[in-house]
Amino acid sequence: MSEITDRDVDQTPSRAWSAAVELLSSMRFAIALLTIICIASVIGTVLKQNEPVNNYINQFGPFWAQVFGALDLYAIYSAWWFLLILAFLVISTSLCIARNTPKILADLKAYKEHIREQSLQAFHHRAEAALPSVPEQEAHRIGQMLAGGGWKVRLQRRENGWMVAAKAGAANKIGYIAAHSAIVLICLGGLLDGDLIVRAQTWFNGKELYRGGGLISEVPAQHRLAASNPTFRGNLLVAEGTVASTAILSQSGGILLQDLPFAIELKKFIVEYYSTGMPKLFASDIVIHDKATGEKREARVEVNKPASFKGIEIYQSSFDDGGSRVKLKAYPMAQATVPFEVEGVIGNSTQLVRGPGAAAEQLTLEFSGLRVINVENFGDKALTATGGADVRSVDLRASLEQRLGSGNKTVTRKELRNVGPSVSYKLRDSSGQAREFHNYMLPVDMGEGTPVFLLGVRDKPSEPLRYLRVPADEAGAMDGFVRLRQALQDRPMRELAVQRYAARAVDPARPDMVEALKGSARKALDLFAGVEGKDGKPTSGLQAVVEFMDANVPEAERARAGEVLVRILNGALFELDTVAREKAGVKPLDGGAFTQQFMTQAVLSLGDSQLYPAPMAFLLKDFTQVQASVFQVARAPGKTIVYLGCALLILGIFAMLYVRERRLWVWLAPSTDGTGTRATMALSSNRKTMDGDREFDQLSQRLLMDSLRTENP
Repeated sequence: MSEITDRDVDQTPSRAWSAAVELLSSMRFAIALLTIICIASVIGTVLKQNEPVNNYINQFGPFWAQVFGALDLYAIYSAWWFLLILAFLVISTSLCIARNTPKILADLKAYKEHIREQSLQAFHHRAEAALPSVPEQEAHRIGQMLAGGGWKVRLQRRENGWMVAAKAGAANKIGYIAAHSAIVLICLGGLLDGDLIVRAQTWFNGKELYRGGGLISEVPAQHRLAASNPTFRGNLLVAEGTVASTAILSQSGGILLQDLPFAIELKKFIVEYYSTGMPKLFASDIVIHDKATGEKREARVEVNKPASFKGIEIYQSSFDDGGSRVKLKAYPMAQATVPFEVEGVIGNSTQLVRGPGAAAEQLTLEFSGLRVINVENFGDKALTATGGADVRSVDLRASLEQRLGSGNKTVTRKELRNVGPSVSYKLRDSSGQAREFHNYMLPVDMGEGTPVFLLGVRDKPSEPLRYLRVPADEAGAMDGFVRLRQALQDRPMRELAVQRYAARAVDPARPDMVEALKGSARKALDLFAGVEGKDGKPTSGLQAVVEFMDANVPEAERARAGEVLVRILNGALFELDTVAREKAGVKPLDGGAFTQQFMTQAVLSLGDSQLYPAPMAFLLKDFTQVQASVFQVARAPGKTIVYLGCALLILGIFAMLYVRERRLWVWLAPSTDGTGTRATMALSSNRKTMDGDREFDQLSQRLLMDSLRTENP
């Protein structure tokens, strides 16, 4: 049984340290780190970073959203574990360079001229020849020829002959050092320009993340970073005619404010659009105010054309609303609501009261956004209407041409049209629940007759908008539809419309038919208005009519009875519209084509409007647009380091891939008769290529002349 000595105990820590260094500097450890970084980068590319938490909850659900948040996948490039992996990669690559650089440098200096003659026989490329001159003369001749060809040569004289040792392509090993050094520099630059230094200030300098709201000027000092902060990257929103000097740094779980050594004044924001409605150019004319000296410098910032001041780059990131003033008109979508107007500023909110007295419900109207340009595609209306191609008029040549040719050719024809401004807002109830609305200012011609107002709504940001189409009246307004809807909810007005419809449709000499028609018209209007429904549950619109027919009319007679009932409903609604217009002092509609189109769309819209989830719909009446620029301000000292690393990486990869390291030995010994020289030549290369074979043949011809006997097993 062996005994453990004190010497073994003393060597145990050193062995553990050596093993740790060996692991850190090994290629398998570096490859494992690079694999993790690649996987994390893929996640960071696929998963949108720094989005609001609610977006991730809507996308993944509460459980997985919390799991992904705990792993910092929503800000993966500033996650502590990602920065830790980068740090380990720097350490691993640095140790690898430190271990191998002395060997590489020593190998670069060595000519390996002490190789034995017998060892040359083991090389893949070797040749033998008899030369006419003595070994010394042949050694100098061969050395001069190699030096003239770019080789570095060393001659060694031995007792029994001369050894000519030459080498070329040393840049291959330099490429190894350059490529590995590039990885270290790029990672160091990433760490410097990342959130490492910012996080260090929250760990060691008493800075805290800010999670509240309010004005930037009211945020305490512990949430602010000094203007001397060596590295940061944040966003700065500046509205036209205003000045800002504090950037916002988004962090996982909150923000930090970065004070700048200057202030940015936005004189004018410029935006140009393509025909598709996508921005073609957005630029900002700014004035930079130096806080220290009071100097003012004008500059223009465009995409990919930043401005620079005191080592801080100012990039044009995007644009936003800078506090546009809007005037909205509320159109009632419930009987108890009356029209009114409200003014506000985008980004702000105002309080609304729904209902009288103590039972009034408090609603908050939040002005979300203003879009002046909305480009929509109205192409291929006929194809959309028919639901497909007409098989009776198929043109094979035209069909092929639609699908062949340039990559931007599409099968469907596009007709892009600007449909005018739109406004987005939210209505939030007293419990905090909100719905988002998006309404267009002008009626849109959808190619279906009467232009319609598009009233969009959605319950969650992740859902698509659902639009209610409201027909525009003869004045291009929504008043005609609102009057008709309010009249539909008014029983006396419905009764008057029934009386007029029956009197107009039936001969007064047949009172029995008049009363029957009155009953049918009254029933149709009550069903459509949602006054009564199946099983005591009020429904409305055409759905209520369908449910009534299913419950009270035999299946064999439903088609004919339904056609009659719908005709009665349309006639009664027309009379109801006339009654509403007379009460409002507006000229009644005539019986022309516009009237028919308006009433057809109104019937559909009246049924859908019963499901509108708000007591009123706000339409944009007037606005004063104020643009704002979103700048990204960055102090990036690691940028130069990264550029240097990229240059070294390119040089290193090219050196390793395209430069072959070669070593050549020629052993020259006196021939047996003493009048000549017996030459043995061998070539080694770090890669076996056809170029290496060709080069060896050429060198053999040049150096050993015609008395050549080559062996290439």
